[in-house]
Amino acid sequence: MPDPTAPDSWSLATIAVSAGRPPHEPDQPLNVPITMASTYGATGALEYGRYGNPTWTAFEDALGALEGGRCLAFSSGLAAVATVLDLVGQGARVVAPRHAYNGTVMQLTDLEARGRATVQLVDVTDTHQLTAACEDAALVWLESPTNPALELADIEAVAGAAHEAGAYVVVDNTFATPLRQRPLEMGADLVVHSATKYLSGHADAMLGAVVTADDQIHEVLKGRRDLTGSVPGTLEAWLALRGLRTLHLRVDRAEANARALVDRLREHAAVDEVRYPGFGGIVAVVLSGGPDAADRLVRATSLWVHATSLGGVESTFERRRRWNSEPATIPDALVRLSVGVEDVEDLWRDLAHALDQQR
Repeated sequence: MPDPTAPDSWSLATIAVSAGRPPHEPDQPLNVPITMASTYGATGALEYGRYGNPTWTAFEDALGALEGGRCLAFSSGLAAVATVLDLVGQGARVVAPRHAYNGTVMQLTDLEARGRATVQLVDVTDTHQLTAACEDAALVWLESPTNPALELADIEAVAGAAHEAGAYVVVDNTFATPLRQRPLEMGADLVVHSATKYLSGHADAMLGAVVTADDQIHEVLKGRRDLTGSVPGTLEAWLALRGLRTLHLRVDRAEANARALVDRLREHAAVDEVRYPGFGGIVAVVLSGGPDAADRLVRATSLWVHATSLGGVESTFERRRRWNSEPATIPDALVRLSVGVEDVEDLWRDLAHALDQQR
């Protein structure tokens, strides 16, 4: 009979709080210390600061347990993305969402411009088109929900088609977090996070992560990280781990706030469209007054902050088409909202007041 007190029986909320801790022994700290070291004594497992750090390991253990695999931390989400894309062979074909994180799409565009890969961008909501595109692909990159269109992909169906074609599947799980979606259980080979966002959750640490259940892929990625030096800062890893401890509380509160705001936004005359995937704290609205109204909105609030990042305890929003690299298929009046954990009535009063000025 399984031990009901064993870690493998814990809920994800308990894992977020408990994984990556020092052993329960007298005089052991409850939290892993910040190990500020670039060099270690010779002939051990670490040797040099580019190869490992106990503080990174604690974060990696915790996130790996949440996602159901082995984690590697990187200096940023884009460093994690670049390390995974670096595994694509010369001239290989990559399938990716037409709407995705700008940094990922720009890296793919750069690979194609240099003749390193061919890239096919697809509509992830069209499962037939997406699964058909897997043929002859080496890598299928997914976001679900996509950024900033908030579209959902059928990860299980795509993973099945990709594996039949001999392709690896990567899912950027930054928006959903492992609390709302565990892609490895759905057939993905790798999961990527910008841990800067929800995982750390306080807009004070830049960090990336890759998780896989494949030991061989893990070792290859570890070798690439060692070689390129795209390693996380020790303080950043510690901050991200501290933030991870409250991930379940923050995601639950942000999601509850988002649901309440979505219902009200759908009734507001200044809003032409509301996009919400049904979970999480990210919402997108398209204003009926066009891009000028969207620009006015992000300047008209006192509580909501106009900022490009997301996933923090504070509520932020941004008109995405202000970036030249944003696809033309994203409405120019779309504003992406990252709903925080403030009192929802305060959030709504501030937002409604700003929306009323756009009518």
